[in-house]
Amino acid sequence: MMGQRLHRLSVLGLLLLLLDLDVSHGSAAPAEDEDYYMQELLTRDHYHHAAPEEEMVPPVPPFEGARGTDRNKRPPSLETTNRIKRPPSQKETTNRNKRPLSQETTDRNKRPSIQKEGTAKAENVRQTDKTRVTETKSVKNGNKKDEKNRKGTLKTPNSINEGEGHYKSAREECPPMGLETLKIDDFQLHASTMRRYGLGAHRGRLNIQAGLYDDDLYDGAWCAGRNDPLQWLEVDARRLTKFTGVITQGRSSLWSSDWVTSYKVLVSNDSHTWVTLKNGSQDLIFIGNKEKEIPVLNMFPVAAVARYIRVNPRSWFNRGSICMRVEILGCPMPDSQNYYHRRNEITTTDNLDFKHHSYKEMRHLMKVVNEMCPNITRIYNIGKSHSGQKLYAIEISDNPGEHEPGEPEFRYTAGSHGNEVLGRELLLLLMQFMCQEYLSGSPRIRHLVHETRIHLLPSVNPDGYDKALEVGSELSGWSLGRWSQDGVDIHHNFPDLNSILWEAETKKWIPRKMLNHHVPIPEWYQSKNSTVASETRALVSWMEKIPFVLGGNLQGGELVVTFPYDRTRSQGVSREQTPTPDDHVFRWLAFSYASTHRLMTDARRRVCHTEDFAKEDGTINGASWHTAAGSMNDFSYLHTNCFELSMYVGCDKFPHESELAEEWENNRESLLVFMEQVHRGIKGIVWDMQGRGIANATIQVEGIGHDIRTAADGDYWRLLNPGEYSITVRAEGYSASSKVCEVGYDIGATRCDFTVSRTNLSRIKEIMERYNKQPIRQPLRPPVRQLQARRPGPRHRRVRTS
Repeated sequence: MMGQRLHRLSVLGLLLLLLDLDVSHGSAAPAEDEDYYMQELLTRDHYHHAAPEEEMVPPVPPFEGARGTDRNKRPPSLETTNRIKRPPSQKETTNRNKRPLSQETTDRNKRPSIQKEGTAKAENVRQTDKTRVTETKSVKNGNKKDEKNRKGTLKTPNSINEGEGHYKSAREECPPMGLETLKIDDFQLHASTMRRYGLGAHRGRLNIQAGLYDDDLYDGAWCAGRNDPLQWLEVDARRLTKFTGVITQGRSSLWSSDWVTSYKVLVSNDSHTWVTLKNGSQDLIFIGNKEKEIPVLNMFPVAAVARYIRVNPRSWFNRGSICMRVEILGCPMPDSQNYYHRRNEITTTDNLDFKHHSYKEMRHLMKVVNEMCPNITRIYNIGKSHSGQKLYAIEISDNPGEHEPGEPEFRYTAGSHGNEVLGRELLLLLMQFMCQEYLSGSPRIRHLVHETRIHLLPSVNPDGYDKALEVGSELSGWSLGRWSQDGVDIHHNFPDLNSILWEAETKKWIPRKMLNHHVPIPEWYQSKNSTVASETRALVSWMEKIPFVLGGNLQGGELVVTFPYDRTRSQGVSREQTPTPDDHVFRWLAFSYASTHRLMTDARRRVCHTEDFAKEDGTINGASWHTAAGSMNDFSYLHTNCFELSMYVGCDKFPHESELAEEWENNRESLLVFMEQVHRGIKGIVWDMQGRGIANATIQVEGIGHDIRTAADGDYWRLLNPGEYSITVRAEGYSASSKVCEVGYDIGATRCDFTVSRTNLSRIKEIMERYNKQPIRQPLRPPVRQLQARRPGPRHRRVRTS
């Protein structure tokens, strides 16, 4: 019995030995459903015994403008060697024997030999597959398809081994796939491990921002659960894609310093079999970040065609952990059968200039629009930037250069933060679109142009834009170019009039000592020594000169519309609902933009950073988001008649040029609808008895503690929601006049004119001024007592005799 058992064991051992030899020679393939996670766990011990440091040589430098590389120096070698060799796993050994490397070498002289070697290996695979198919004729159709795919390794478009046929030479530039712009959704991002949900793979997006605290639900990167070289972050492109590069950042955090200093890149078509990008026979080790905020771009020496891509950190900051924010550069391969891509593809029919414009190109484009539509456009500048660049604006109206009584003034501004580029390009697209539509006879655009005086200022901070443009899209980070040349945040550089008004209200000075509108600018702010940017001074002068009614400033980095107040009323509170007296009007104006935007109110869309604004219909009171004193919105409301709002038009501050057409489609209708809101409420002219317009008359709405003033011609516009309102007009030297005005639901302001008469006191003052403020001299009458004394009594009367 014992001998029989030994005999059976020896036979079994011989069979296993033969099977092992067969596998090692590539005659058998591993099971298709083998768990690749288990394979990684089996090889983990080898990783633990590897040295933490690896010899790194920079890969091919990225295109000009990338940060973290020297543009003028090329690395002397692209070879990368590992100091300790680990034994290959069964899966890696099988892959090397089964398939050729899915990557084209950079040496053109070696390419034919590599292709011949790959062809020879492919022929061996074909012969093996034919033998297997012959032996398993009884297999069902599904298995036959699998064998057919193996047989056509070099021809099947879904195989990563087609590399030699599709790869082109290095330096082919592809746009970002859309991790930052959210085109890549959370279900396309995977990771080996995560520290917690707030640091999961879905947070590993370039430029994503964290909350104030490290334990927030929305944190600022993907962070691995363990610090070892086995970790990875994976992106599923959902179709064959030509990957050309990777951009990385560290973790966004106020308290932690975490970033990856080197990494490998792997690609796959089935997420089971992975091929590491190589340079010759060595794995490429890409140099990562040196700090956590500045993006670093690494271009691949050779493009890689696959569906999946992984970033495998190899080393990291020694006092931190494995944390990354990533953007992948890739071009989708043509595939008419890809239903998912066709269903989500956004196209535009507008023939516009979809590109990023330098300062010179912006000025040229505005000139082209002016030459196309000379009768409705005018170019002017409101001042200069710190470096001397003119702040150009374009006016669109049926009578450019002239304020028409009864016609409201509207403005759009953009680029107060120079790195928030999308708003700048949207206004350049808007002026092109309105000119083209006007020439084509669009009734909507023609009505808007004839009834409104529109001003578009596309670049408030051209100096900051130049800084961001120098490094290009995706590489300017979150803040490069945000401030002016002299380091000022222009949008929050206005005088803080909120505290002045609130102090007056507390002391009950309104309206006896101070008005609730047109709060004066403090003297210290107007001094030359105050920290006020030249761009801000130009904006203040422009806002005081033109009687704007409604305005919007376009910003980036979020998808939300904010409205005043932007500063909390309670001291020391960072977030607090702080409404204006016109809160109901501001909410309607904000909703008019957000509700017509393609994404702002979509409850299914992903959060840009930390706030889910879709729950609030894509709008929020500025102070309840984060407090900021001296904002443009608050200043405009308290110092002028203009109601100003901020539109954050995209998660990506500086989107790639290829994204501009889609962003235009997202915002086009919103831009037009918001402009049309300037015709909601009441309008009219305040006359005197001689039919002359009265300037600076006060328009009061009962129940709303914020008044406005008439313009130089006596005309006014008061934004109101539908309803009945009691309106009172007051002007110095005139009697007050009141009437009830009704605002309808249809677009178009209700006409509500007033005629007021002079008061007796004002007439007296006018007469006094006519006589040089001197009293009119008339003969004095004697006092009453003197008159009574002089009057003769009855005994002094003369008796008349006949």
